[in-house]
Amino acid sequence: MTEIMASNSAAQQSIERNYRWNFLVNTLDGASFWFGMSFFSSTIILPLFVSHFTDSPLTIGLISFLGWGGIFLPQLFMANAVERAPRKKFFPVTLGFFLERLPIFLLPPAVYFLATGQPILTLVIFFVLYTWQNVGTGVILVGWQDMIAKVIPVEKRGRFFGISNFIGNGTGILGALAVPVVLKKFTFPLGYVFSFAVAGAFIFLSWVFLSFTREPAVYSSKPPVSQLNYLRSLPEVLRRDRNFRMYLLSQIIFSLSGMATGFLVVYTVKTWNLPDAEAGGFMIALQIGLTLAYLFFGFLSDRKGHKLSLEICMLLSALLLVLAIIAPSPWWFFPIFFLRGAVNAGTFISGISIVYEFTDAENRPTYIGLANTIPGIAGSIAPLIGGWLAGAISYQALFILSAVIGVISWALLRFGVREPRKMIASQALSDEISTNEPAF
Repeated sequence: MTEIMASNSAAQQSIERNYRWNFLVNTLDGASFWFGMSFFSSTIILPLFVSHFTDSPLTIGLISFLGWGGIFLPQLFMANAVERAPRKKFFPVTLGFFLERLPIFLLPPAVYFLATGQPILTLVIFFVLYTWQNVGTGVILVGWQDMIAKVIPVEKRGRFFGISNFIGNGTGILGALAVPVVLKKFTFPLGYVFSFAVAGAFIFLSWVFLSFTREPAVYSSKPPVSQLNYLRSLPEVLRRDRNFRMYLLSQIIFSLSGMATGFLVVYTVKTWNLPDAEAGGFMIALQIGLTLAYLFFGFLSDRKGHKLSLEICMLLSALLLVLAIIAPSPWWFFPIFFLRGAVNAGTFISGISIVYEFTDAENRPTYIGLANTIPGIAGSIAPLIGGWLAGAISYQALFILSAVIGVISWALLRFGVREPRKMIASQALSDEISTNEPAF
């Protein structure tokens, strides 16, 4: 135990010494990753691509279903392994190349050679690769989040996520400007081949930057447990932490409100009969919203806490759906997608970072897994429900229900969850008082 403490103390000194380097390379990783993903947007680009092969709302809903389910469901099952690993970098770098990055590299040639002659096969391959990529992301994400929490201090995490994503999505505005031009200039499927190829190139570049992270080994003092016993212990974690339990409930309900997200662009195209190039222009509004909001929420959350940022995002999410319902022209969807981008940015930054503040470093992977997987189950089902509602009733009914659910999730977070950062400060003060009390 003494040796572990000494080793971990030396590791902490190494982390402090390499903080600026790690901030730089991980900022470059985030910037290049999100620039690449601007050409692979699951909100706009992918639904437009799939709509060339089918007009089924349920099939289009699979994009969000696989995004939520693939990313979030595996995380809880990886948390035990991440807790035991002295170096978390193995998960996003070594595993991440094959599980998360490789399928995106394979998509452009598949679309180029098959889309015109084998449309059904192309659609099947797309969903296979998309599932592979999302499940791979889910497998490595707890390790990546724990690595970031390890090498970036708590008071710098908001600005880290804000700055890296501000740069990535700021340059992504250029990508958003290019997408409509490409989709208009090139006949289907060449515009999508180009978009997916650019996404793959920059996602590979982000992996290179990520691999430069300097992470010393930190050994856990917790005794190892089997995967079965670990899973059996999770209900006790939820039972004893009411604040975290209420937070999870608010996120489950907010995930259900996301049933409408993947249908915004399809609704717009169908309602006003827009061509792909014009609909692709909404990417510009989405990217601007992402870019500005990443910087705004990054600094706001560092100063005021991540809970406030999430509350704002929940209300904005409901507002943009109301605007979509009453929109008299397609021009209204530029501010709607701007708000959608802002919501995506705020929930990404604070949805990741607030979980770090509910617990200590040793239990952090477990909390990350619970916070991602449990709402992820709801989020994976939501788009299928949304697809059914859109097909059976109407898109407007889907948007109204989603907005109401979003307001309910806001109320739970606002009134049912205490700011975890304040609870930590209060506990630290209480511990200090107890330590300084004279013994009799």
